[in-house]
Amino acid sequence: MKFTSVFDIIGPVMIGPSSSHTAGAARIGRVARDLFGRQPKRVTIHLFGSFAETYKGHGTDVAIIGGLLDYDTYDERIKTSFADAEAQGLAFEFIPETAHTEHPNTARIVMEDDKGEMSVVGISIGGGKIEVSEVNGFKLRLTGGMPAILVVHDDRAGCIANVANCLAMHSVNIGHMEVSRIERGLTALMVIEVDQNIEDRVLQQISLIPNINKVSKINT
Repeated sequence: MKFTSVFDIIGPVMIGPSSSHTAGAARIGRVARDLFGRQPKRVTIHLFGSFAETYKGHGTDVAIIGGLLDYDTYDERIKTSFADAEAQGLAFEFIPETAHTEHPNTARIVMEDDKGEMSVVGISIGGGKIEVSEVNGFKLRLTGGMPAILVVHDDRAGCIANVANCLAMHSVNIGHMEVSRIERGLTALMVIEVDQNIEDRVLQQISLIPNINKVSKINT
């Protein structure tokens, strides 16, 4: 096995007790918040597998809420995230599910506010690492380990090329890219992992491209 970082071996700097159930859960919550683009007002968290069985004892619940409040894995405020969420007007509910999922540490986070709603499915794969496997019904694979852009667009010819050209104009190098669609000719989703954090002005320019509906980013 090849390790790229000492943290691949010993895990991330974090609030315990578990890298997969606590640090990974916090990262799922924080990435979900990034994709939503703001702190939601109402959140429903569906927990599956091991998450559903041990979430209270392993701190999965406080970690996810901490992530939704934009706390990092090592932030001491994770311990008080429930009280912090209440103080900031974030209502939340945890629902343990019995349905089988491909990975035992799976959470579906449904975020809402007056502007909209988003559903994100994240899994904690161990050592504090995560993957996002679904956003609003679109299947994808997003690690959260690299800066990324998510572009919701009409399924039309030229959209992918136009977005790639815009990134090239700003010297942004694409490391990985995939496109998902639920039905041909309707709405599609681009997931683009890049080599550097993206400035808001670049996202604004992408949002002005014809047939682009929404742009979100994840910085690292």
